[in-house]
Amino acid sequence: MDYFSTRSAREKVGAAEAIIRGLAPDGGLYVPERFPQFSAEDIAALGRLGYRERAARVMAPFLGEFSAEEVASLCSAAYADNFDSPGTAPVRFVDENTGYLELWHGPTSAFKDMALQMLPRLLTASLRKRGVELGVCILVATSGDTGKAALEGFADVPGTKIIVFYPRDGVSDVQRLQMVTQAGSNVNVCAVEGNFDDAQAGVKRIFSDRAFAELARGKGWFLSSANSINWGRLLPQIAYYFSAYCDFVNAGLIAPGESMNFCVPTGNFGNILAGWMAKRMGLPVERFICASNENNVLTDFISTGVYDRRREFHLTNSPSMDILVSSNLERLLYFLTGDCGKVSGWMAQLSEQGRYEVGEETLSKIKSEFSAGFCTGDGALAEIARVWAEHGYLIDTHTAVASAVLSAYRCGTGDDTPAAVVSTASPYKFCSAVLSALGENATAPGHELIGRLEGVTGVPAPANLAGLAGRGERFTLCVEPEGMAAAVGEFLSE
Repeated sequence: MDYFSTRSAREKVGAAEAIIRGLAPDGGLYVPERFPQFSAEDIAALGRLGYRERAARVMAPFLGEFSAEEVASLCSAAYADNFDSPGTAPVRFVDENTGYLELWHGPTSAFKDMALQMLPRLLTASLRKRGVELGVCILVATSGDTGKAALEGFADVPGTKIIVFYPRDGVSDVQRLQMVTQAGSNVNVCAVEGNFDDAQAGVKRIFSDRAFAELARGKGWFLSSANSINWGRLLPQIAYYFSAYCDFVNAGLIAPGESMNFCVPTGNFGNILAGWMAKRMGLPVERFICASNENNVLTDFISTGVYDRRREFHLTNSPSMDILVSSNLERLLYFLTGDCGKVSGWMAQLSEQGRYEVGEETLSKIKSEFSAGFCTGDGALAEIARVWAEHGYLIDTHTAVASAVLSAYRCGTGDDTPAAVVSTASPYKFCSAVLSALGENATAPGHELIGRLEGVTGVPAPANLAGLAGRGERFTLCVEPEGMAAAVGEFLSE
């Protein structure tokens, strides 16, 4: 299986090289030349397996340089006792046609663990395949959860360094504490004055700076990414859509071969794109419902075909979705058009003008498979309260956005197709908002609120979050976006 850039198909590389590079040299994102196909019999066979085996079978066809045994070994290591559920990514069913796909049972209590427990293993294995002798420095921009998950995955991995940039006022208190208390001799964390888009743009500028790349090589390092722009980060996410489908079949909510829907809380478009790719591989999915918060640039795009980031930016109680530039949408546009020139032009327009328009033909293709809606912060709090009252089930603000959007979609369309709400974080990562939703006092530091939420609900907090209290903060640096490259340079010199 070869890969090429969304902006030019001239250079093709293998999976290992695509994973090592992260971003293509022309600024585009690597995409596979084709999608392997899974038959009804293949999917039925997955249903008889555990999560690790399901993931290995889904991922192996994309990793041509790796044997099936190697992929199975990587999955066994990535999804082991570091997850606190024997199902790894279990589905919690609340009624006869709705389940919540819980992706937050990993070591940082967020869905990013599903990919970022795999990526370091994929990356180091790829480096061995390619005989690369330089160390790799991972650059990450995070809107909250990716940062901690990447830090946890790469901490003390030989031959690697990782530096995470997060928007100073754009993450929850618990998310910030998770990052700035991270252990490891090869890790660094830096706040950025601005929002996630500023941090993400800064990382992309560093990647596209050839002079900086040469400077890094002179110090013995090359740069790569752990954001979902890296194919090795996106690939593992495809697996949990197949797994959820199997769980719906095994629970009797759908018959084998019958279609279901997924409603996904979406910021950078990677999570929902992974599901769409699973559909391209043969998974029976009718619709993907793209759920946004007040930063609803994707809702507008799916409705109109116009992507316009020139709008007010909102800091919300679902901060991991506080994004106006959804990087992985570029991959979808390539898959739908097959035209690198068009995609490159649209991305240039977004960079230079802040907007682009895809036209009726592409918009029609998008609308045939995607629906979209958004939910306000107050709406998310109301949904947390409703789900708790009706089902005794506790959800976080991001999951609540998707849950509310699914309800609105069903009411508006009458479509009661069995659906999974993709649940992306433990409610304990957003204690203040969840306590407020339940009518409780939320005025205390984030780590203190964890115990308060446990007391109110009786739902145990994940051990990794309960242990945050009393940890010393290691990282206090804050820079302007223009200072990010200098921060990386200093880190490489340590």
